Amino acid sequence: MFTLRYGVEPWGNFYGSARQNGGTSIRDTSLGRLAALDDQSLLEVLGLLSYEHLLLVCMTSRALYVFGHHDELWRTLALNYLQGDFQFADSWKSTLGRKLLGKRFPGHRPLTVKGLYSDLLFQPWLCATVGVLPEWLEVSNIERRDNLTLESFIDEYERRNRPVIVTDVVKHWPAFKKWNREYLLENFGEKEFEVGPVKMKMNNFYHYCDHAKEEKPLYLFDKDFPVTCPSLVEDYEVPEYFKQDFFEALGDSRPNWRWIIIGPARSGSSFHIDPNSTSAWNAVISGRKKWIMFPPGQRPPGVFPSADMANVATSASIWEWFLNFYPATKSCKVRPLECVCEAGEIIFVPNGWWHCVLNLEPSVAITQNYVRTSRHIVHV
Repeated sequence: MFTLRYGVEPWGNFYGSARQNGGTSIRDTSLGRLAALDDQSLLEVLGLLSYEHLLLVCMTSRALYVFGHHDELWRTLALNYLQGDFQFADSWKSTLGRKLLGKRFPGHRPLTVKGLYSDLLFQPWLCATVGVLPEWLEVSNIERRDNLTLESFIDEYERRNRPVIVTDVVKHWPAFKKWNREYLLENFGEKEFEVGPVKMKMNNFYHYCDHAKEEKPLYLFDKDFPVTCPSLVEDYEVPEYFKQDFFEALGDSRPNWRWIIIGPARSGSSFHIDPNSTSAWNAVISGRKKWIMFPPGQRPPGVFPSADMANVATSASIWEWFLNFYPATKSCKVRPLECVCEAGEIIFVPNGWWHCVLNLEPSVAITQNYVRTSRHIVHV
């Protein structure tokens, strides 16, 4: 999908190729009065259109053809119109067209437009196609422990509010042996799971994972699996380190606290702090996950929370953050903790820590939030 970028070039190329042709871009001449809008504002205006009107806009000029095919516009339209009831095609526009028109959909043959320069349009393609840089994986400074007693975990990590990776628990779960793609599709392929803003059948989600190549891939992050797929709960056990949980006292009023997570390579979670002053554990059943963690009070570079922490402004995607801000972590006064969490490992995420996660491979995981010690109770 993203190999078809309609000829868009980054703005820096304007000073080379465009000046050789008189120093002009087709943007101003091809957008008419809309040229007064910056790229972001123009996309916001186009985002107000129905798919019928967006199609008409794409026919009006070369520049609007390119802006009107920005895939994020069609992704939003497809998810709004179709919810999760679709099989992904080669693009979001084709996905919507095939679902609505069936065999009458003529397909989409992208045109290459010369002379349009936009970092905003080019960046998603770059983030969707660039590979993992070696320096992103060089640091591994989170302790790995096996044969860790409950007392040692509490004394060395929980009370000190320090992350740790436990290596010898998940491999004993039935889930570790059973939860491969074939098993999940055979047993739960027709079940619906929360995927971003919609619910999708698992077989449609895996089809999406096979065919989409996006800057921000959809991520299956489902809290209802104990009800819809109760047998999954039988395939793992909460490790002894996390069994005592004061949030159980809230009963049915307890906030959401456990999820099954499935995502393609390149998916993940941008920087955040877990809610309600909870700690968390994340068990990797399959795949590999890159973690970056900053201690409480140490804001990651390129991350700007609101005063009440209710909202966080940051890069449009995890990949954009890595490309633009990961080098800055080397000069932080407090350096982050980093690791690649492998299949069969559990990572402990203490309360108040900023963290982001990038799936290096297709991954399946279980995660739970909990409140255990007096350290948490003081903050709740």
